[in-house]
Amino acid sequence: MKKNPDGLKIPIEVPALLCAWYESHARALPFRETKDPYCVWLSEIMLQQTRMETVVPYYRRFLSAFPSVRALAEADENHVLKLWEGLGYYSRARNLQKAAKIVVTEHQGIFPADPAEIQKLPGIGAYTAGAVASLCYDLPTPAVDGNVLRVAARLLKIETPVDTTPMKYAITEALRKIYPPAGAGKCGIFTQSLMELGALVCLPNTEPLCEACPLKEICRAHKSGIAAELPFLSAKHPKKEEALTVLILSAGGRVAIRKREKKGLLSSLWEFPNVKGLLPPTAFPALLAGFGLKCGKPAADLEAVHVFTHIRWRMRAWLLPCAVQNKEKTPPDFVWATLEELSRVYALPTAFRKFLKLLG
Repeated sequence: MKKNPDGLKIPIEVPALLCAWYESHARALPFRETKDPYCVWLSEIMLQQTRMETVVPYYRRFLSAFPSVRALAEADENHVLKLWEGLGYYSRARNLQKAAKIVVTEHQGIFPADPAEIQKLPGIGAYTAGAVASLCYDLPTPAVDGNVLRVAARLLKIETPVDTTPMKYAITEALRKIYPPAGAGKCGIFTQSLMELGALVCLPNTEPLCEACPLKEICRAHKSGIAAELPFLSAKHPKKEEALTVLILSAGGRVAIRKREKKGLLSSLWEFPNVKGLLPPTAFPALLAGFGLKCGKPAADLEAVHVFTHIRWRMRAWLLPCAVQNKEKTPPDFVWATLEELSRVYALPTAFRKFLKLLG
């Protein structure tokens, strides 16, 4: 692989071309209807690792429940996590609330405008700080995400991995040099146009729509006929795999759930009881006797796979009718919840929500 021969110098005409294109091609999205930094910040956090069409209904529900940064700061954490249920990466929701509390207590409820101050808040990195500062305060602060890296890689014909820290920094600084001036009303539009081009035209994992691109005349990868081959990314490590047996323990119209540990994967969220490894049904009576429960024959079972960033769970769940025989042995962290409570109260991650269908 050869390095980009001319260095990272983005053509000066890029902002004008993209801003003009954006004005007539931008999608109508609810978080583009406001410059309220709370709303923009919320949308950017939700959009991390999550598809746009998934985020929009979550965004509307979340804002309906917590219409201001103060409302989020004062909310019950369980309510916050329940509204986040299904979005995944629950640390995002916890960090949102932590940051909201800091904005209220240290910034008098006013979201900071300085990108450096924004980045001090929990869960906010350079990308989100740049997005909020440019979209809400019209500051020339690049917001470099996967879409922007892909656009830059093709525009400049970068033939080395673009997802390394040094390359992200180099692309950010190259963009900073061509940003519209602060206060001219174009910084946020340029930021949005870069993201939108990556989402609608300069597509990932498929042929980009080069003929519809406003940058096609100055795009080096397009001129060289290699746009679809870029960007290059760093090699990924294979995911670790873990097998789990999930127990859907049903008694008296209720099902057993428990909270996960305070640290680690899905920390402090609710789960169905589970053990590592794929156990045969013959192991269940002795296992549940240790919980003070007597189980009947498995009523149903279901297999599923759930993939996290660094690990892959191979899961098999069993629906087990049971009765409490010894309350003193029953784990104190077990909560026996109705289906209505599972729907309304308890935040059950997608990895375990897959098995609700066993309950009818």
